Amino acid sequence: MKFLDIAKVYAASGAGGNGCVAFRREKFIEYGGPWGGDGGRGGDVWAEAVENLNTLIDYRYQQHVKAKSGEGGMGKVMTGARGDDAVMKVPVGTEIYEEDGETLIADLAQPGDRVRLLKGGNGGFGNAHFKSSTNQAPRFAMPGQPAEEKIFILKLKLIADAGLIGMPNAGKSTFLSRASAARPKIADYPFTTLEPQLGVVKIDETDFVLADLPGLIEGAHEGVGLGDKFLGHAERCGAILHLIDGTGDGIAKTYKTIRAELEAYGHGLAQKPEIVALNKVDAIPKAALAKKRASLEKACGHAVHLISGVSGEGVEGVLREMAKIIRKRRAKNAVPAPAPIPKNRAARKKAEEPKKAGWSP
Repeated sequence: MKFLDIAKVYAASGAGGNGCVAFRREKFIEYGGPWGGDGGRGGDVWAEAVENLNTLIDYRYQQHVKAKSGEGGMGKVMTGARGDDAVMKVPVGTEIYEEDGETLIADLAQPGDRVRLLKGGNGGFGNAHFKSSTNQAPRFAMPGQPAEEKIFILKLKLIADAGLIGMPNAGKSTFLSRASAARPKIADYPFTTLEPQLGVVKIDETDFVLADLPGLIEGAHEGVGLGDKFLGHAERCGAILHLIDGTGDGIAKTYKTIRAELEAYGHGLAQKPEIVALNKVDAIPKAALAKKRASLEKACGHAVHLISGVSGEGVEGVLREMAKIIRKRRAKNAVPAPAPIPKNRAARKKAEEPKKAGWSP
């Protein structure tokens, strides 16, 4: 399935049904009076986050979303049927913007999150609604309210526990294929990865989702190279694994370039927990490796892991370090379980009673 993280959608709610003008005409009832019912309400347009989607590709082929209009009122004071709602199923992590692409309407970050984007029009009143002592046979009814129309911009930001960042050809895809069952495209040239890839990593007793993000270069936050749209996917990651190609020159400069892009992009990326790893160490002589490691540790200010995505050297150590950070984050964000409800009626009633100040059982 092709990955798509931005889409434009033209949406319209349903119009309200028109009210009905009708009169009661039955045998032996000479003056039946008005009998017209109200029109039905138009359907709403909703957006809902679901777990079984990871791309917005559906909205490349279905760019128009329209709810059903309400039916008109009928005789016997029968109200018209309500129009069906239109529900846009989107992946978890989708942000919905106005047509300008900057005004945020909703952020559907959890499965089941749901937001009403457009409200359906109300149905018009039938002539039975306007009956009064001074107007006992009204011959008019109200039309239904018109539908609402709007253009929305959908932007998907992947939700992963950790993200892989680095320069193009740093070995991110190779690392992901080594650490998980994911099989991204791997080749010996820059920008092999053109769209984010996800893999589920299991280390010891911890499972987490790892995202391989396309390579960054200097000026990425301004749209250079593959642009800044992939930096948005790193916003929701709990931790960042920064891979540096150990076979290249200017190790410290490479690290500082990527860090500068994270800080320039903002949105809290520079403050996320970071693990730095020097990749492709199996292709570096030991003497040169020690110098490069020392240079990189001086630049980042903390310990640097030595790994090789090809041979697997040091990969488990990095994954355990990432799992440690992720476990702490999950424990911090965990919601406490509610207290069990007593089965006994008397105990349940006692538990529901408010405690008096200064008294404890």
